Amino acid sequence: MEEHVSDRPEWTAQPDLASRQFGGTVMWASDELFAEKENLVNPWRPAHRAETFGPKGQVYDGWETRRHREPGDDHALVRLGLAGVISGVVVDTAFFKGNYPPFVSVAAVSLPGYPSAAELRDADWDILVDHEPAAGDTENFFKVTTSRRYTHVRLTQHPDGGVARLRVHGVAVPDPTLLDPRSLDLAALENGAVVTGCSDMFYSSPSNMFSPGLAAHQAEGWETARRRDDGNDWATVRLAGAGVVRFAELDTSNLKGNAPGWASVSGRLDDGEWVALLPRTRLQPDTRHRFALADGPEITEARLDIYPDGGLARLRLFGELSTRGRETLTTKFSDTAS
Repeated sequence: MEEHVSDRPEWTAQPDLASRQFGGTVMWASDELFAEKENLVNPWRPAHRAETFGPKGQVYDGWETRRHREPGDDHALVRLGLAGVISGVVVDTAFFKGNYPPFVSVAAVSLPGYPSAAELRDADWDILVDHEPAAGDTENFFKVTTSRRYTHVRLTQHPDGGVARLRVHGVAVPDPTLLDPRSLDLAALENGAVVTGCSDMFYSSPSNMFSPGLAAHQAEGWETARRRDDGNDWATVRLAGAGVVRFAELDTSNLKGNAPGWASVSGRLDDGEWVALLPRTRLQPDTRHRFALADGPEITEARLDIYPDGGLARLRLFGELSTRGRETLTTKFSDTAS
């Protein structure tokens, strides 16, 4: 995928499984005297206003603990919004310059249901990042090599300090017992779909189109740079599993002067051939468009073309998993369970 910023690790293009955008939450922290733990999973970039003081000191957009006077470390427990296989974590210490932790650790665990913070503290955690040095006022990137599905992560500061954001990038792996394979958004990240490519992601990632809920503003969708040639922009997504798409929803909400003029959707067959699902169709700005599709073939991947450029808040592809698609989803879940 082309990206405006090219010096970031490739795995950061994957969704942030811990993001509040997907329902991630910070369940517990050992201390949050200076700044609230909930800031860790905010989806937007950290912000800062110097010399902005509250009753406890400088206000920070992050999680900050008091200075330790006795031996010990600080911890925060995060329930992932999307359970999945983790490719890497970012410990972002933006604006923490004299008060960041010199070392950090990240652990993960997979537990069924909805365990409490007390139950998580007693769990058997896998160490993903082991007491690694961290720098201040920067994004600290840590690649993770694992094939296991996780539901929760634990961030540890050695010994204390401030972290603006914790990003947990990876691929969602849903529990197939909690999905209805007969009626499913086959392109939803939470159902296991994966963005495989795009022509441009200057303003925002195409992954945003496949996020849950409605986009609150332009930045929560996909938006490309303005084209100055005769081409058009596109994005592809590998579906949660092989299946048949029956309805397509193309949502241009919040995109008023930068919505595409037209769009089309294609599906990929096993032999690699692309077939039309939705022919080139005119779109309106700031509108949720829903289209019933003619009976089509089983596909494994979808491609959105927008003409000539612009953005889309959400793309939904509702349909049914085929027998093969159900088997793929079940196998992926079982293979990552241990």
